[in-house]
Amino acid sequence: MQAWTSKKTSGMLENFRNSGRLKSPLTPRTRSIKNQSPSTVEMSHSLELNMARLDSFLKKRASIRNSLRFSSKKEKRQDAVCEAEEEGKAEGEEEEEVEEAWTEMEEAYMLAELPHIPLSVMQINKLIQMEVLEEAHLHLLALRGEFQREHLCLAQEASPVELAKRKKDISLLYGDLRLKMASIVRSSVSLPARNAGLLVHVARIIQEEDKQSREPSGLQGSWMDAWRDAVEEGARHKVESVHLEPTNHSNVSWLAVHLGLLGTAVVEDLEKVKVKLRRCYPPSFQVFPTYVRSYHAAVCRHLCTLEARATCLRDLYALLDWILHRYHSERIMGSPALQPEMSDIDAVLHLDEDFLLRLRQKFCNTVKEDMRAFLDGLLELENKDFWSVRKHPDIDDDHMFTSDFNMDICTKLRGNVMNASHVNAELKGDVMASCLDQLKDFPRRFDREFRRCCLPMLVGDLLWSEYCVSYVNSFNTLQRHLEDVYAESTPLLVEGVGKEVRCLILGLLESVQDQFKDDVKPFLRRMMTRKWLTNDDDFKNLAARAEILAQYCQAMRPPHGQEMASRAHYHVVKEYVGQLMKNNYSCKNRQHDKAAAKIRIQSSRLADVFRRMGSREEWLDPVGEYLSDIVGQKNKGDIKDHLQPLLQQYPDFSSRHLVSVLAFRGIMRGRGHQRILLKLHQLKRTMPAGDPDERSLFHDMEATVRTNFLSNLSFFCFTFVLPAD
Repeated sequence: MQAWTSKKTSGMLENFRNSGRLKSPLTPRTRSIKNQSPSTVEMSHSLELNMARLDSFLKKRASIRNSLRFSSKKEKRQDAVCEAEEEGKAEGEEEEEVEEAWTEMEEAYMLAELPHIPLSVMQINKLIQMEVLEEAHLHLLALRGEFQREHLCLAQEASPVELAKRKKDISLLYGDLRLKMASIVRSSVSLPARNAGLLVHVARIIQEEDKQSREPSGLQGSWMDAWRDAVEEGARHKVESVHLEPTNHSNVSWLAVHLGLLGTAVVEDLEKVKVKLRRCYPPSFQVFPTYVRSYHAAVCRHLCTLEARATCLRDLYALLDWILHRYHSERIMGSPALQPEMSDIDAVLHLDEDFLLRLRQKFCNTVKEDMRAFLDGLLELENKDFWSVRKHPDIDDDHMFTSDFNMDICTKLRGNVMNASHVNAELKGDVMASCLDQLKDFPRRFDREFRRCCLPMLVGDLLWSEYCVSYVNSFNTLQRHLEDVYAESTPLLVEGVGKEVRCLILGLLESVQDQFKDDVKPFLRRMMTRKWLTNDDDFKNLAARAEILAQYCQAMRPPHGQEMASRAHYHVVKEYVGQLMKNNYSCKNRQHDKAAAKIRIQSSRLADVFRRMGSREEWLDPVGEYLSDIVGQKNKGDIKDHLQPLLQQYPDFSSRHLVSVLAFRGIMRGRGHQRILLKLHQLKRTMPAGDPDERSLFHDMEATVRTNFLSNLSFFCFTFVLPAD
């Protein structure tokens, strides 16, 4: 390698001499030392050559600048292109020549002979600045040896002040040498063709200086450590120089683009190190592993900066995915271009554990905020598209009222969980918990906003019930999806959301039921009256409203449609029968036949409506027939024979209710009246105790009793007076 460098230098010197441009500023000094030893004269000629080369380069540069100053723009462009092509060809030829000449450097080397008389401090510094590192280092070693010899003779000849000054000069020269070497090492990856030859001298200087530092009189400080620091600084500068969008960027994928460019830059640099730079160093330098570790450190440092700028969910996902998957994949550190040297080196980023925890927590918090903003947007969209314009809800293929927001929620939740699962399982669980935690509060917020926007303008409007039915279906579908997909992995969280959803559904069903009750209340209040006996309008309106409710129940997904039908069935039957207990009308003058027939017909029709609606309260259907039998008996004495079926089916039927039914029948008092009451008492005494949890119809039903004093006596008083039947 040394012979190759000397040969190249001699050729350049011959070219300069032939062109007549070599004017060495060191000619006087050459004349004064012509009587010195051959090695000293050779070193002086080498110095003259380098100084002449620098002077010629500067003159050539000035000449080119002057020649371009008065040329036209077109000529300037042509000259610049020609110059760039010539320089590119020269660099390519030089690089090709270097690659052919380079071989793997040997660990051992032999230091060249030191000059007997070193150059001056200014001259050595000039060599350092000209990057003639080998000669500068030899003269610096000679100067240092001269200083050490003079230091030993301090008492006889040398002046302490002069020695201190020379020591300071040597220290400054070493500092300049280190700075120049660090500059070369930092830019070696970006300019491999230019710095390749210099790196050979850098490596030998480092070896020699580390060897010298182990001697008692050596300088302190590891040159190898300084070289590693320069490598790390160059890697850090290269990583930080990768294009990054400014803060007010318009590209939403700015971080993903930057990370892609960063990965490409790292691979390209390490490939240059593998192919070119590692051959400039002895094996002990461990060049490729050192550069890999340096880029690891630079990337880790850079990621901390990116983490502070990443605020949205897309950027945080790109950052986590790049750290945990892409960096050590075949795209970057596992690239085939870096093999096989990379096979024995750790390709994973060893980031601080707190950094990863902080980044993961930031991702989960951002997911939660993004989920809440998404749900708020759904409420605004629902209000804009339906509530504010009073638009009827959509109907799906199954003829069910529905809303699409539940599908939007499922899609959003699935997307967040899938993205997190691509990172790792832990993040998937955290993201799932964050989303479900935010979703847990959504049913209450939805109900509050829905009632605030719709209830004032939809009071008594059937559109309110349609909305309620559609949201019952949507939240029911959402709950089933959560249970099917996420209950196995997060049962407690899904149960928490399901509890809130069930409360909302129950409230919506109650709203529909309350509106139905309000609608049918005036019609039921006029049952069992004189008008009812002669006019069917109220019952027709009641049946029509029940038919509308039946349509809502059919448009509601099970089991909520059946629940609604059952509740409405119970309410209507209870209120219909309850009108008998209020004594609003008494069927005298043989009107009881007509009343009984109407009760039987209307009860049958109501039973048919609610049966088609899906009601599960079939036990309510016979009550109309039983009461019709009691009311329709021509002989009041036969009434007591029809009490047992009624009492068996509805054991909560009491004497108060019987008195009210008899009053409607027109039986207010008398011996027959008391016999009927006594029969009911005897039947209730002989019946087994009922189940406290059994169905109840008459228990909470009010009854207005209009009897005389005799009717209010205890039944046991009549057991001694009246004969048993």
